[in-house]
Amino acid sequence: MRLKDDYVTLSHGAGGKASAALVEQVFVSGYGNEVLDEMTDAGVLPLTELLAGLTGEDTSSVGGKLAMSTDSYVVNPLVFPGGSIGELAVNGTVNDLAVSGAIPKVISAGFILEEGLPIADLRREVQAMHDAAEAAGVQIITGDTKVVPKGSGDKLFINTAGVGIVPAGRELGASKVQRGDRVIVSGAIADHGMSVMMARGDLAIQAPIESDTRAVNHLVEALIGAVPETRWMRDATRGGLGTVLNELAMATGWGIAIEDEAVPVHEMTRGACDMLGIDPIYVANEGMFVAVVPADQVDTAVAALRKLPGGGEAANIGRVVSKPESSVVMVTAFSGTRMIDMLVGDPLPRIC
Repeated sequence: MRLKDDYVTLSHGAGGKASAALVEQVFVSGYGNEVLDEMTDAGVLPLTELLAGLTGEDTSSVGGKLAMSTDSYVVNPLVFPGGSIGELAVNGTVNDLAVSGAIPKVISAGFILEEGLPIADLRREVQAMHDAAEAAGVQIITGDTKVVPKGSGDKLFINTAGVGIVPAGRELGASKVQRGDRVIVSGAIADHGMSVMMARGDLAIQAPIESDTRAVNHLVEALIGAVPETRWMRDATRGGLGTVLNELAMATGWGIAIEDEAVPVHEMTRGACDMLGIDPIYVANEGMFVAVVPADQVDTAVAALRKLPGGGEAANIGRVVSKPESSVVMVTAFSGTRMIDMLVGDPLPRIC
């Protein structure tokens, strides 16, 4: 994608076309290496490469890979129905590692604090991070704290980085996807983004919508255990399901056809989206992921997810098709179709 802007705008952080152009034309081209070129949620390297030259012993028989991911969280407000920025920070990094095929192990936590932040609020978010890490089975082992003058930040920003191990023989990636494969989701979409919007109180709308923020690593392991031939996975955060599917279509060259009525959306969430004129397929999620599995194993995959907390609404929503190439289409309830393009920006800024 071509970067046409001379200055950074909010759309560059929204996960759509503008974000993709910024990442590709500034960061990927600037750093220039094969790991970044994969454009996955975590950078993955064979352990043999990392260990080479560190000892005098032969490391060629060492299996598995190391995965590393980093993310920053600037959500407003800090606390929202179903979660908070601290919980979100841990879950987001755990999920990026998990959908890359890794078993998350350790996390770092960096804090940028604005002068005037109540210590009680900071303690609350540290406790939320502790509880989320414990639930996910990871440890927070290092961190950093910086304080900026009042007015130079917005209360609290958190950066996390995580490291995990991809077991030997586990391979996930867009290159594995084949025509006829099925697309599944681990749960309902759009709850997180709409929960944050409701919590801001800027809209004359009230709805009991809770964020779906959770760690999905246990769900991922259940899926891979049931269907070792799982092709590809991503968590649908900024830009939502529609953006993630477009990224898959562009990476593979295949088309993605999804069934409108098969995509799980809670009634309250859909109603709030309708009132705001927002398509839920573009709204961020923080506790569900998208996966591609072989067609003959899709029922096994969905059943495995539905057995665990957080996976009860897993669904088979579509398939990989030959045409339209590199595009996503939605089949409506009336058997019509509409294109699901990647948005330039995001209608809901600062939700993660």
